[in-house]
Amino acid sequence: MRITEAAQRLGISARMLRYRESLGLLPVVRTAGSGSVASGASGGSGGSGVRHRQFGPAEMDAVALGLAIEQRYDISPAALAFGLRVLADPAARAHVTELGRQIGRVRPLPAMAMDFEKERAQRLLNTAVSSARRPGTAGIARR
Repeated sequence: MRITEAAQRLGISARMLRYRESLGLLPVVRTAGSGSVASGASGGSGGSGVRHRQFGPAEMDAVALGLAIEQRYDISPAALAFGLRVLADPAARAHVTELGRQIGRVRPLPAMAMDFEKERAQRLLNTAVSSARRPGTAGIARR
């Protein structure tokens, strides 16, 4: 289906769907046979060979998922696009993580490592205590 029909089915405007595409929130369009990436929807009948973007089930599902995420977390399409960029770009991820550490929203790595060691020690203690309570193993836990 074309963009106008896809937008109507999703309950948004065609303009908003194009905006989402410009942000990278739609699956990449590939041209038939060549495997190369097309630039998106293109009008005109000048014989350029580029056709209007078609929306199939996969594209509709991707847009619907993006809309659901935006509604659930009360974020804009631009915020969702940036979140995807952070996940895909290691440099962006590192910078955002550092900001999170500096403002106290992300714990420093040593603190996380200490938490792991603390949890491991607690599990070992719990195992030792449960072994001490079983008959015939009392001497093992008291050493």
